[in-house]
Amino acid sequence: MKTFVVEDSYVILKNLVSTLEELTPVKVVGSAPDAASAIDWLAQPTNMFDLLIIDIFLKSSSGLTVLSSIMELSIQAKRVVLTNYATREMRARCAALGAHRVFDKSSEIDELIEYCVQLQQEKSLSAEDTRH
Repeated sequence: MKTFVVEDSYVILKNLVSTLEELTPVKVVGSAPDAASAIDWLAQPTNMFDLLIIDIFLKSSSGLTVLSSIMELSIQAKRVVLTNYATREMRARCAALGAHRVFDKSSEIDELIEYCVQLQQEKSLSAEDTRH
């Protein structure tokens, strides 16, 4: 499952990529440290991906900007927020901007892993259905 990650911390990005690629069917095809470079990459029609993982609080911008831009671009990929600020209000705000799920970085990594595995299973079943 091709995945793009928006994360400004190199250490978190590196750990997240290695964890997801080791434990799930995820292949990270790109990343960006800020909203502008993420939106530039995401808007390119040749860049194909199934899942987008976005941090909300970036050093020079906000992941909320990425979420709203995705809605405008009509991107069909699953959108997941991974943040240290997974409050009820932030979850509601992300959902209003089209996020499918919001995970807390500090306590819900296992749930993110399970979600990625589930997405791949659904994708595989869907592909199998179209072959029959």
